[in-house]
Amino acid sequence: MAIRLGLSLPQARQYDLGRDVPDVARTAERIGYESLWVYERALFPEPMTQGLYGVEGLAWPDMYRSVPDPLVTLTLAAASTERARLGTSILVAPLHNPFQLAKSLATLDAASGGRVLAGLGTGWSLDEYAAAGVAPFEERGRVLDEVIDVCRAVWGPDPVTYEGRITRIASAVVGPKPARPIPILLPTNSRKAMIRLVDRADGWMPIAMGADRLAEQRRQLEDLAQERGRTEPIETVVRVNARYTAKAYDGADRSPFQGSAAQIAEDLAAHAESSGLDAFFFEVQGGARDAEELKDVAAELHEAVRATGI
Repeated sequence: MAIRLGLSLPQARQYDLGRDVPDVARTAERIGYESLWVYERALFPEPMTQGLYGVEGLAWPDMYRSVPDPLVTLTLAAASTERARLGTSILVAPLHNPFQLAKSLATLDAASGGRVLAGLGTGWSLDEYAAAGVAPFEERGRVLDEVIDVCRAVWGPDPVTYEGRITRIASAVVGPKPARPIPILLPTNSRKAMIRLVDRADGWMPIAMGADRLAEQRRQLEDLAQERGRTEPIETVVRVNARYTAKAYDGADRSPFQGSAAQIAEDLAAHAESSGLDAFFFEVQGGARDAEELKDVAAELHEAVRATGI
């Protein structure tokens, strides 16, 4: 199995956006990474009003204090690369006006020659929903559905028409169109989310949290797809939140993807073998001191993965 590897772009506070994003993007593509990824964090409540992921008392990491806009970050990467796919993992769709988001994604895809992967989700921050003002948090699922519908309409043939709860498009020409149909990928954390993915999306964005768990999640998704009559393949890209250390981690409590490049590569090989999945991307930018260290870690990880034979 030939594993396709991706890398998260530098969005944490220690990086210089205009300098480091193009630099890391170019270097990652030259190393052999096939995709580049960004995430969305709109604000950092201070004092904290809600725990991380909605878990009471769980502190937000300091790297969330200043996260650049995901599509601006991807635009910098697009202008600096030629082949790498450009993905969001994830973009919190209900924080955005559906029509404008659809148009922005189409523009980026057209400009990059058809390289965008739209990883969308609902998020969890009440403060972000209040600041965005698009819709209440309680309506996040319905808004995500509308965003998907508006994207399909705007990216499709003209004239575009749409009538929804937030968006109303009278018969209109809307361009530019994406270079090709942009894949929409969704995470899943409930049966309802799995049904939305199977019925409405192109792909799946799980997090690697254990080889057996990932394999079981894939089986559940495939069973549901068969149950609901889906025949199209489900594109899957697995997010790997790696905790890299220069030396091997020798503690008995080592978690998956914690340790040296060789240990992380072994974990990746186990996840790929167990699940049968072949596309993964590393999120390691938060742990690097600067862009030079991030590039060094990215090169070491890529070499270690290829050394496993996958």
